Amino acid sequence: MLYIVAIGWMFVVILMSVVEATAPNGSILGAFFTFLLYGVIPLGLVLYLLGTPLRAKQRQAQEEQKH
Repeated sequence: MLYIVAIGWMFVVILMSVVEATAPNGSILGAFFTFLLYGVIPLGLVLYLLGTPLRAKQRQAQEEQKH
């Protein structure tokens, strides 16, 4: 479910970047920063934070397997 939202958000951000790049007052640099600041950084942070419980479970399982 989370990945559907992430894919949808990246689709919106890509469209925003394309509009920024092709707008009369837009620029490629502005499109790059739009993609980076609205898409990659926030989505990476959210996916990292929401994946924390899974990583903790995996680490705990590895520790139990060693003992």
